[in-house]
Amino acid sequence: MPSHLKMRPLPYSSPLEGYENPPPLPTGFTSDGRSLDNFIPGQEYKRSKAYDEFIDPIDNKGNGFDFHVYYMHTVPTHLEFARKLHERIRREFPELRIYSMEEFPMGPHPTGSFEVDTFNPHETGTLMTWLVVHRGPLSVLIHPNTDDELRSHTEHATWIGERWPVNSDILQHHRHTTLPRSASMSPSAPNNLGRN
Repeated sequence: MPSHLKMRPLPYSSPLEGYENPPPLPTGFTSDGRSLDNFIPGQEYKRSKAYDEFIDPIDNKGNGFDFHVYYMHTVPTHLEFARKLHERIRREFPELRIYSMEEFPMGPHPTGSFEVDTFNPHETGTLMTWLVVHRGPLSVLIHPNTDDELRSHTEHATWIGERWPVNSDILQHHRHTTLPRSASMSPSAPNNLGRN
């Protein structure tokens, strides 16, 4: 079995942690006849806090997620597309932390890339769905920032497009540094942009 498909040995915490001994879920369907009815009659519901804040162990003090947009830096069409995508992201999402393009492998990243950081679940979901449509031939490594960089870049990572091999040896002893959004906001940014 390829190493990236092997599961880490237990203990994983149970996905039902915090939901011990709940009443049984309904077995019926909603009016569309296909999706499950998840509401237990008479039970009060609260929207998941995961809509508004990152869950543990994801960093809630700085940027919760990094998006690394990978491109083949030696292929002129990829490089040109990456430059245009980078500019588009800077224009459409100026409130995000956007780094310069690295037109060569750097750190654990095996090819040219640029990084975009998000600071809350809404930004993360928005950028992810936007990149699904606009990434073109490029790949995107998306990973949370936790106190375990190796696990963040491997086990907790996800990809849009083709998966690239990440140099995990570099990450063995690296720790994430928390920087608030304000550390990278332009002084000319309007006050209505999400500063934290």
